[in-house]
Amino acid sequence: MRTSFLEYSKIILTKVSFDNSLFKKEFRKALRMLKPHERHELKSWAKTYIVSNEVKF
Repeated sequence: MRTSFLEYSKIILTKVSFDNSLFKKEFRKALRMLKPHERHELKSWAKTYIVSNEVKF
């Protein structure tokens, strides 16, 4: 089964969420690599993830 870059980015972001600066760096990198509609989806996912997991920024 093939994983999309969007799904891969979500996996990476969940793994690096312990470090704010690393999360931001990986988030920006993912945004550069994704297509416009995928960027919107990642931004929505990140907002939900940050709130639900109480990630501090």
